[in-house]
Amino acid sequence: MSWTSWRSRSLAVLAACVLLPCGVAGCGSGESRGRGDAVSSSPVGTVLADTDETGRHLREVPGGNAPEVGVQVTPGPGGWDVRLAFRHFRCSAPGARPTAVTGRGLAHLFVDGHRVARLRGHEYHLPGRLVRRGTHHVTARLYADDGTVWAVRGEPVQSTADITVSAAESGTAQP
Repeated sequence: MSWTSWRSRSLAVLAACVLLPCGVAGCGSGESRGRGDAVSSSPVGTVLADTDETGRHLREVPGGNAPEVGVQVTPGPGGWDVRLAFRHFRCSAPGARPTAVTGRGLAHLFVDGHRVARLRGHEYHLPGRLVRRGTHHVTARLYADDGTVWAVRGEPVQSTADITVSAAESGTAQP
């Protein structure tokens, strides 16, 4: 056997020894490797048989790093300014795949139990025509991109602020 053929064969064997384990390691499990924004294909939480009042199934996740939302409503020109604060949650971009990804999705905004908006951001202007005179409940609830409701201990992840409108043109926020 000549030096050139032995060297070529040795390089081929060496390449196979290095590349074969890499190929095997990258196949089969379907789990995301690494950290950061990597998306795992494994199921997120547990979809419960229970639904919210809109008929969407609850997706139960452990409370430790579960998504959270806070809602603040203040009077604004011609209505109310709604500001959401998220913890362990980010809004998905429009057109996101309809799969549940840990801590991602969108918020639905409800006034007295009626959905008025789907939000993919922190702010929304609630038109005054939707909140006539009286006390109203403004609720922000978090949903996964597959349409399930994020839930902890069987309850939807949501926050509610009460507002009282004293006249058609003006109002004051109640704590």
